[in-house]
Amino acid sequence: MIFEGIKGKRVLITGASGGIGAEIARVFADYGAILGLHYLSNEKSVSELLKEITDRGVRAEIFQADLFISKSQNGLFREFTEKFGGIDVLINAAGAVYDYKHFSELPEDSFKKTFGLNVRAPFYMTSKAFVEMKKEGGGKIVNLSSANVKYGGSAKSLHYVASKAALESLTLGFAREGAKDNILVNAVRCGLIDTPMRKKIAGYTEEDFRKRMEMVPLKRAGTPRDIAQMVLFLAAETGDFITGEIFTVAGGD
Repeated sequence: MIFEGIKGKRVLITGASGGIGAEIARVFADYGAILGLHYLSNEKSVSELLKEITDRGVRAEIFQADLFISKSQNGLFREFTEKFGGIDVLINAAGAVYDYKHFSELPEDSFKKTFGLNVRAPFYMTSKAFVEMKKEGGGKIVNLSSANVKYGGSAKSLHYVASKAALESLTLGFAREGAKDNILVNAVRCGLIDTPMRKKIAGYTEEDFRKRMEMVPLKRAGTPRDIAQMVLFLAAETGDFITGEIFTVAGGD
């Protein structure tokens, strides 16, 4: 059966309380992965997800951590590896857009926070994973990027798209370094995906979303499952000869 190789793999998903992160957890649970579900503050959402998954007989735990804080990051990784005895797959799904404003009006703090979560956090989480995965004889790391990297973003999203471009650069560098230890690192460029995240972006409206959707060749937004299935493909045995690649899931965008 395809994807059977993911069964029993110890998988840490950052940002598991979000729309895409939660769906990744559900898809991996379908194939029997052991799941660590990270969240920052939405305990209710991630607790409901945990119950949904464990009620299906899948082993999973939730882990709270603030990825902006090094001590909290260290604690997250330590707690996960102590609980499950190691790590096989890291999925850097945590990400956010801090303010949707013209670059001339963007607060400096928004820029710092965007790069802090979208670049700094996955950099250090991946660094920690490398140390552990070397002991295990290898592993898989999947980063979530944005299809807008191809275009450079709009005047209101330059900071976000630049952070994802930096994440892709890290993906390539880590992949090159990890190859000798069978640590495979790839990224998935997410297109316009219908998730609750857009409603949390200051300055981003439903009209903005509809206009952007009209620019997608398939004339619709994607679903979190569209992304989750690509992540599964890379993390399972189907991705055993793939590293240093950027895959776009964007409806032709």
